[in-house]
Amino acid sequence: MSSVHRLREELIRRLRRLMRTGVPIAQCAIAAGLAWFLARHLFGHPAPFFAPIAAVISLGVSLGQRMRRALELVVGVSIGIGVGDILISFIGTGAWQIALVVALAMSTAVLLDSGGVIVLQAASSSVLVATLLPPATAGGLTRMIDAAIGGLVGFVVAALLPANPLAVAHRNGRLVLSALADALRGVGNAVARQDLDLATDVLAKARKSQRFVEELRAALEAGLEIARFAPIRWRRRGDLERYETAATPIDRALRNTRVLARRALAALRDGEPVPRPLPGLLEELAGAVVLLRDELASGVDPLQTREAARSVAKKSTVELLGEGDFSMQVVVMQVRSIAVDLLQATGLSRTEAAAALPPLYPEQRSDSDSGS
Repeated sequence: MSSVHRLREELIRRLRRLMRTGVPIAQCAIAAGLAWFLARHLFGHPAPFFAPIAAVISLGVSLGQRMRRALELVVGVSIGIGVGDILISFIGTGAWQIALVVALAMSTAVLLDSGGVIVLQAASSSVLVATLLPPATAGGLTRMIDAAIGGLVGFVVAALLPANPLAVAHRNGRLVLSALADALRGVGNAVARQDLDLATDVLAKARKSQRFVEELRAALEAGLEIARFAPIRWRRRGDLERYETAATPIDRALRNTRVLARRALAALRDGEPVPRPLPGLLEELAGAVVLLRDELASGVDPLQTREAARSVAKKSTVELLGEGDFSMQVVVMQVRSIAVDLLQATGLSRTEAAAALPPLYPEQRSDSDSGS
């Protein structure tokens, strides 16, 4: 029974993966067929091999890279095909001919643009023309035109039938913010229980969380690109911009949480006393992170998150510093920093977020006020 259950779970996982990639598959299939149809019937090319190839290549790059990278690829393919077609038609094929074609194709690409994608694609495409598909006759620029047709069709299909730019952003946003909430909650539980092993596990998991941030940034870059170029996704720009606003403060919050976890572990190893309000504050911070995750996913301004983070900031008073030794004091200071990070993730400026913190030295401030 266990093997059947595992097989069912694996099948479900693979089907979900297929559903997530359904739009890119449909894009490539439609673009390839349309590119071949246009090159064959509109332009009269008898065997427009490179039109569907270029369409699929341009879509494959534009799914996860910037439009410039996709354009570089198509230009590189066109240069390689054009140079290869022209030269091989006159000089034939062979070792020295291939070397000459590659050198000239790459040189042409470098003269036009310094992008590495253009140069590499020009080289590989010229090799393809010179070896597998040498021109039987002097066909001129036919296959270069086919590549340009395919690339253009790929861009049009990506714009008219785009993937949902928010789907990947939501998925990666959940991963990042769940990792942050789990780390804060885990540190709170570890210091409340004086559990050294739990603190060690929390720190180990927190150290692996940075990749989630990088994946979120890549998802936002691709999503914002889709929202700029695809008319039916323009209305998603506001939701993506909320994620974009939150991305850098979330990154800082994760980094500060790793520092917090490391110093909490050191404090537990050294037997430092734990400020009594600290576990509760960490739980509140974790709750604010969960609110941020849910509000971003719902497409609303994270106002509840702002109030929750502001509440934690107001409670992180200087009195907490007096209850712990060095490492625990660093933990308290990190609580203040993370609260500021979360406030910035809701759209506040650094100055506005820091204003929510109580002063570190209230006695000095009151003295200076009375002296004036």
